[in-house]
Amino acid sequence: PASEFAGPEAESVVRLKRAGALILGKTVSAEFAYIAPGETRNPHNVQHTPGGSSSGSAAAVAAEMCPLALGTQTVGSINRPAAYCGVVGFKPGYGRVSRRGVVPVSESLDHVGFFTSDAQSAELVAPVLVTGWQHRSASRKPVLAVPAGPYLDKASPAGLENFEEACARLEAAGYRIHKINVMPDFEDIRQRHFTIMAAEAARVHTNWYERYAGLYQQESKDLILAGKAVSSKELDDALAGPEQLRSELTAVMSEAGVDLWIAPAATGVAPPGLASTGDSIMNLPWTHCGLPTLGLPTGKDATGLPFGAQVVGKWHEDEKLIAWAPGVESALGYES
Repeated sequence: PASEFAGPEAESVVRLKRAGALILGKTVSAEFAYIAPGETRNPHNVQHTPGGSSSGSAAAVAAEMCPLALGTQTVGSINRPAAYCGVVGFKPGYGRVSRRGVVPVSESLDHVGFFTSDAQSAELVAPVLVTGWQHRSASRKPVLAVPAGPYLDKASPAGLENFEEACARLEAAGYRIHKINVMPDFEDIRQRHFTIMAAEAARVHTNWYERYAGLYQQESKDLILAGKAVSSKELDDALAGPEQLRSELTAVMSEAGVDLWIAPAATGVAPPGLASTGDSIMNLPWTHCGLPTLGLPTGKDATGLPFGAQVVGKWHEDEKLIAWAPGVESALGYES
């Protein structure tokens, strides 16, 4: 019931209003920002999902209903819809944007971010929302790295083909791109992530679920019940994962002289139908470790559905990522 969610506006909304933003309204989200889909459709083809959980936000920007929309990401709820809808999606580093006033899924994994139509617009919005913003200039092209291995293997053949074409355009524009094998334990990373998310979601919903279980959609019920089965030791073990992965990726970047990772933002284009919001697997590790991630459009398939890539910055270097983004976007040669 709506009465359960009364209270002050989210800090992110307050900051936007202070900066002069006009709030048009709320957009549709998957139930409790998880995976049970709403009725929103993909503006590029209404027979396909816009992604989720921030489905309405991505679709609204893609349909030019608004130039900016907020979203949250616990696995892939900003970067995947951005890819499916052909817009820019920015997931700042963990903790850089206040989560005050946001109904949580998982306190350890939730991020607040936003959607815009292009990278230059993201440059305008980020300083408003990101705490402690320190402007940076792009004095050189960043060195990029593709995360090869079991993670990259999750992309579909069509998704991988588009991604390789995007990388070729970047190299033609003068960007250096390394291919580095990382995350050999990717399946373990995925399991740790879902252990944390389920356990913390179950805690968030303890009282609500007892009172309103009959109102929950099945996907949300399944998450909560799975979380109730997680032991304290299992959760503690899993909670060591984000810092561990962040340290491993940071060490690789430093050793190889890499500034940004680049990877597909989704396995492929938006799947047909509205029963599913699509697969968030390509976003999971970057959310797990809390690194800042920006999704950019990279083209369309033969039917007009968008593809997207994501560039991932270093810990607490959101400012550098945003400064480099317009140049990367320009080299990719595709805007929404």
